[in-house]
Amino acid sequence: MAFKLGYCALRWKNPDLEPALEALKEAGWDGWECRLPLDWLGPAGRVRKICDAIDMPMAVYTAQGSPEIPDREHQERNKRRIDFAAEMGVDCFMYMSGRKPEGRPVNEDDIKKAAAAADDWADYAAQYDLELSYHIHTNLMVDSVDDWKLYMQNLHKAKLCIDVSHAHLWGYDAAESLRDFKDQLNYVHLQDYSSNTMEDGRYVPDWVAVGEAEALDFPSFPGVLEDIGYNRWVTGCPGAPPEGDDPVSEAKRSGKMYEYMRGAGY
Repeated sequence: MAFKLGYCALRWKNPDLEPALEALKEAGWDGWECRLPLDWLGPAGRVRKICDAIDMPMAVYTAQGSPEIPDREHQERNKRRIDFAAEMGVDCFMYMSGRKPEGRPVNEDDIKKAAAAADDWADYAAQYDLELSYHIHTNLMVDSVDDWKLYMQNLHKAKLCIDVSHAHLWGYDAAESLRDFKDQLNYVHLQDYSSNTMEDGRYVPDWVAVGEAEALDFPSFPGVLEDIGYNRWVTGCPGAPPEGDDPVSEAKRSGKMYEYMRGAGY
């Protein structure tokens, strides 16, 4: 089957939205993942009008910071992002876990509280029939296979975005992870890296466009996704940009990644 392919615009800073999305459309993408601030995007009606005119829907919108941060302003700002995501009609609202605690290791209680906080956000989003999606990510509070499994065991309402590269960095076979978490999976990220080093316990990958290094067996995943009945968005992440890059240039360059993903069976 052909999946809906999204482009992760994680590196865009204050873009001129219309030409950037037009370039993504020309490159072949079906939609895009947005992480931009609300004060740049403006009202959902404005953004939706732009997306509709170009036929480039916003597939996913993201949190700013993690659910477990208790600060009232932080919580309210993210509720406004959830409100915006619902108005945009996105497929899910994505978040990551927060930073590790200062001066001590992460413990089970940290992870359980973090999962409970995410479920509180899921309760808020449920009024819009909007799902949350937890994006696994190295170097954050949840930073091992065991901690990931514990987090998911305690996550009852929010769901899951598997980024296959981060699963791989943790030593979890990415195809196996897709199967193991199929009941919670609602979003998939593809990301590639040419090398990885460890510095003071941190992963330091050299990120590249999907297919450029083939650190993972990307063509093996579409069959797994079909086997588990997954039929939602699959999003490709770009590599580190060249100096002086801009969103339109990046979008034009992304066509090569799109062609690789389609050719790999997505």
